[in-house]
Amino acid sequence: MQSKTSNDLLKFFIDTCKQQNLKVTPQRMAIYKELIKSKNHPSAEAMFQKVRRQFHNISFDTVNRTLFTFSEIGLIDIVEGHGRPRRFDPDMNMHHHFHCIKCGNITDFRNDAYDNLEIPENIKQKFMVIRKRVVLKGSCDKCSKRSEFSNAS
Repeated sequence: MQSKTSNDLLKFFIDTCKQQNLKVTPQRMAIYKELIKSKNHPSAEAMFQKVRRQFHNISFDTVNRTLFTFSEIGLIDIVEGHGRPRRFDPDMNMHHHFHCIKCGNITDFRNDAYDNLEIPENIKQKFMVIRKRVVLKGSCDKCSKRSEFSNAS
C-alpha cells in the first residue's frame, strides 16, 4: 500500500481528526486500522464485517458514515464507482486503478506518464482540478486465464 509505516498512518489519522475537531473514538480507530491493513479497496460492508468482530454492537450505518467522514476530511478516498458498492482506498499517494470487469478486483498501480498527464485547456477553464487518477477497465490476469481455459474446452 503506502511507504508509510502503520505508526505513521495512525499518527496522521489522530492529527487529522484533531485538526477537524473529530473525536478519536475506539470505533473510529478500529475502522481506520482495518482499512489501512486492507489491500483490496474494501466496501463498507466488508469493513463492517471486520470491525464487528471487535465491536459487536456497532451498526453498518456507523461504519458507513465513518468511512464517508474519513473521506470528507482527507484520510481516505472513495474509489470510482461503477454500479457496485462504493469501495474505499486509504492510499492517498498518487496512484491509478485497474478495475477487473469480471471479478471486480481493483488493483493499484503507479505510472509517471499518467501522473504527468496535461489537463486539457477547456477543462482548466471550466473546472478546478484537485486530483488526477487514471482508471483502466478490463480483465485481470486471473480472469483472462480462466476465460482462455474455458474457451479451450
